[in-house]
Amino acid sequence: MLKRISALVLAAVLTASCGSGGGATSATSSGDDTITMGFSQVGAESGWRTANTKSVQDSAKNAGVTLKFSDAQQKQENQIKALRSFIQQKVDIIAFSPVVESGWDTVLQEAKRANIPVILTDRAVDSKDTTLYKTFLGSDFVEEGKKAGQWLVEEYKSSTDPVNIVELQGTTGSAPANDRKAGFLEVVGADPKFKIIATQTGDFTRAKGKEVMEAFLKSNPDIDVLYAHNDDMGLGAIEAIEGAGKVPGKDIKIITVDAVKDGMQALADGKINFIVECSPLLGPQLMDLAKKVLKGEQVPPRVVTEETTFTQEQAKEVLSTRQY
Repeated sequence: MLKRISALVLAAVLTASCGSGGGATSATSSGDDTITMGFSQVGAESGWRTANTKSVQDSAKNAGVTLKFSDAQQKQENQIKALRSFIQQKVDIIAFSPVVESGWDTVLQEAKRANIPVILTDRAVDSKDTTLYKTFLGSDFVEEGKKAGQWLVEEYKSSTDPVNIVELQGTTGSAPANDRKAGFLEVVGADPKFKIIATQTGDFTRAKGKEVMEAFLKSNPDIDVLYAHNDDMGLGAIEAIEGAGKVPGKDIKIITVDAVKDGMQALADGKINFIVECSPLLGPQLMDLAKKVLKGEQVPPRVVTEETTFTQEQAKEVLSTRQY
């Protein structure tokens, strides 16, 4: 029934679209019919991602949305297969968090031809054709990198000595890895005393963060600062730093991104020095956007989540109330 109604109102919906160029909507304007959403998640590589998945699943249930969920296990080919499966199942709307930024145009064109609107969550794609998706909901990763860099600049403002930095990057080619690096470099690159002496991906996982940090410590005896693109890699690095007989937070200052509970605990304990928040609780906003898109309402092409930063004292104040 939902699809027949969609066909009948095709012309009206195209006129009412916000100009993103997507196909027809597939829910009635009254919103009475059940919405079926296909959602493809990156994986379960971190505490952040687990909390993000739970937020989407819980919010779908609360909003009366039927959710078809797929875990890509951090592989783009798995995610493309999932999107094509959603198209074949004729879901009403697709949402996904892209594993990497590039390589999506073909499958998104298939969704567009099937008149299934797409919402990007958490991560963007680098397609020049912005008609392939309705909106992007997520954090400003460049701004997160800038916040990390600004804290570091302030921390060392009275010092003229070189500051040796190692960087644990997120998954190669992913939007948060690219943007968190770019934002950080934009700030610290203005002062030549800040030197990034080693940088390598830790795939956003605790185990890989530990492994790479162990290698950093062996090849670079004089490390002043670790910048990790997420808390989990930073937590793995802490194990490596302690294993090398050094004190995390003192011998090596640590900056991370996310503010998951384990990371916040390490910050409160003084093992991490500064965390830039990246909230995973996107579910309620996603369901709201999906309903608006399917009613033909205008939605902004970019929806940025509101986030903050935490020092040790701030972490102690809010730790007991963290939801993830």
